Amino acid sequence: MKKTAFKQYHEGSDYKQTDLQSVRKNLHGKTPLETFSFETLSSGEHWVSIATPELTAICPFTDYPDFGRVEIKYVPSDRCLELKSFKLYINAFRDVKIFHEALTEVIFADFMAVVKPKKAVIEVDMNVRGNVKTVCKKFYKCEG
Repeated sequence: MKKTAFKQYHEGSDYKQTDLQSVRKNLHGKTPLETFSFETLSSGEHWVSIATPELTAICPFTDYPDFGRVEIKYVPSDRCLELKSFKLYINAFRDVKIFHEALTEVIFADFMAVVKPKKAVIEVDMNVRGNVKTVCKKFYKCEG
């Protein structure tokens, strides 16, 4: 029987994603998201869009880096996200073993906890790898 370098994936036995609560605790300690006050001066919805094309994390299956883009659009209540803290926070994922879907959940949960917007949507758009593309979106009080 000929041996190959390819190892067949078996559900639940071949990977280990970093515990999400540990990821969040570590990020809050090293790179907390910060905000500044916001005041609406006229009628209508004020939408804010922030994005970065420099999202990286580690694939739990291969230990190779995953590259992608994250964009958050939101209607602020009384706080806006400070951009430098967002940049440092996103860069902190560089060494984290995490699936794309979980990455989306962690970023959105941390964002929602500090900004507390009226409405929000996140899109995590990962680069193609192995001929497969992943785009994760999550909505809060707005339609898809």
